[in-house]
Amino acid sequence: MCYNEITFMKRILNKETPRYPDQEVRVAGWVNTRRDHGKIVFIDLRDRTGLLQVVCSSNLAEGIKEEDVLEIEGIVKKRPEKMINTELETGKVELKAEKIKVLSKAESLPFDLRDLKVSLPTLLDYRPLTLRNEKIKDIFQIQESVMDGFRKAAQKLGCTEIFVPTITASATEGGAEVFKLDYYGYSAYMAQSPQLYKQMMVPIFERVFVISHVYRAEPSVTTRHLSEVIQLDCEFGFVDFNELLDLLEIVGSETLKNVESKCPKILKEYGVEKISWGKIPRLTLREAQEIIYKETGRNVINEKDLGPEDEIDISKWARKEHGSDLITITHFPTKKRAFYTMPDSENPELSLSYDLLFKGIEICSGSQRINDYNQLVQIIKNKGMKPKNFEMYLQAFKYGMPPEGGFSFGLERITKQILGLENVREASLFPRDMERVDQRLSLLQKKKKIKTKN
Repeated sequence: MCYNEITFMKRILNKETPRYPDQEVRVAGWVNTRRDHGKIVFIDLRDRTGLLQVVCSSNLAEGIKEEDVLEIEGIVKKRPEKMINTELETGKVELKAEKIKVLSKAESLPFDLRDLKVSLPTLLDYRPLTLRNEKIKDIFQIQESVMDGFRKAAQKLGCTEIFVPTITASATEGGAEVFKLDYYGYSAYMAQSPQLYKQMMVPIFERVFVISHVYRAEPSVTTRHLSEVIQLDCEFGFVDFNELLDLLEIVGSETLKNVESKCPKILKEYGVEKISWGKIPRLTLREAQEIIYKETGRNVINEKDLGPEDEIDISKWARKEHGSDLITITHFPTKKRAFYTMPDSENPELSLSYDLLFKGIEICSGSQRINDYNQLVQIIKNKGMKPKNFEMYLQAFKYGMPPEGGFSFGLERITKQILGLENVREASLFPRDMERVDQRLSLLQKKKKIKTKN
């Protein structure tokens, strides 16, 4: 059907159709499903607001299949009482199509997109297609609500949003897990975190937050790590350790509550239990390890951190004993934390650091920072790094830095844990890891080898 056969009419969205009973309207979207009943065809049309049932003749629907992009003119009709679909916003109406224009044809689908049962590699290999699945798309509605909740909580606490570079002159955390790059003949790095920049902004705004991409060259493939992630960071001036713990728990709680408030339908469809909001317990690492030993018989008291199984066990304890799906763990060994972490004055081998766990996994980490210039320079040297590589960062401390600290949430990891996803890659639109940069690297290497042979 040629375009001039469609009379000009402003397009309305699917969810708006109930406002136009017995009126002619124009809608547009993708064919979600097609159901043939003799000479009558039912099409579920999908746009950004949801689904609309379209009824048309088989002649009008000839050649139309799933994921074709259509523009349809028709009359909005109320559905018979027995045919109302209470699951849809448009469930009380349907569109009786009079004209259909195919805006774009789709090739035959490689798998059933509605009942999506594919492996994780296939899910990611066909990412532009599999993201169209309603349940997959909903993951990123949840993620948007996480981001929205974090931003609201940070602003409520008086934080100013800042925007920082992801190319840095030095490795933020030290160590070898950085992506090095050639920067016009000089060495530079992809940022491991926005840490140094957000600290530099404390003397300017006192309280800041930043949402940034960060990069970790971790030589491992797990269900909870990615090479590129999005961090949600806060940094606060004029605070002590206990205030930081309060702020951490406020931001974490408000972020999660925002998701519960905005996305109850999605959470229900995923079978997510409501979050237990008891008072958040605070334990030192050693206290947590002692509880794990008492509860499970596993002795992890000499470990420098909590392992994945430890995080699950202590989270179960927090829910059982305190009715809380959140728990804060503090005082990790100073040697295991970044150079800017403040040692505990009562026991310098332990640091004023903390992790926030949610339903069995760490979703946030942070600390009170060293704010004394001379102490910071000495620790940089003690860590085998060169103060000259941190000259700009150190300026902020050389010319007056108040007591300060902060924390950082991982967006993909929170999303994974809220929905109970098996792998953090499911919570990243286009995940990067050791095996993938959009395409699987092994496939790319095979293609390179074939070209070389030819």
